[in-house]
Amino acid sequence: MGIRFSADEVLKMAERTEANGAAFYRRAAELRAGTDAAVVETFKRLAEMEDDHERTFAEMRAGLPDRMREPMAADPYMEAHFYLSTMADQHGGEGHPSAAAAMTGQESLPDLLRTAIGLEEKSIAFYLGLRDMVSDRQGKDRVDAIIDEEKSHIAILAGELKNAG
Repeated sequence: MGIRFSADEVLKMAERTEANGAAFYRRAAELRAGTDAAVVETFKRLAEMEDDHERTFAEMRAGLPDRMREPMAADPYMEAHFYLSTMADQHGGEGHPSAAAAMTGQESLPDLLRTAIGLEEKSIAFYLGLRDMVSDRQGKDRVDAIIDEEKSHIAILAGELKNAG
């Protein structure tokens, strides 16, 4: 049998991923400061959306019934916490530290938006993989809600890309 996670654990990862995504967009806004104010505002708005999604996932986690908070295995040394944190930071999706670090400030708005769309797509793939690690009893439907949120990010970014020319 493969690794299994509870809905609580997956939602913790989602919160961290969204926090990382907000940091990515804030870094993009910072690097574009002094250029087109609309560009900077676009990235600030995207960071705020990530903050909103982080709060959404925190609220979802706070509202979980006890049965969805139960760890799937004994973990006396809190190794699962460190493993999940690493997974959230390193899956290659939105907010991955190397994505923000790779930005030079010379990227065009369309280039930054395409990068953001790619990162969001990787996040969806990550959550789809996690979905298979959560049983129905542990809240698979909650993971589906996360995936839907990420899809909405792509729709917003695609609209911004279309407007950016």
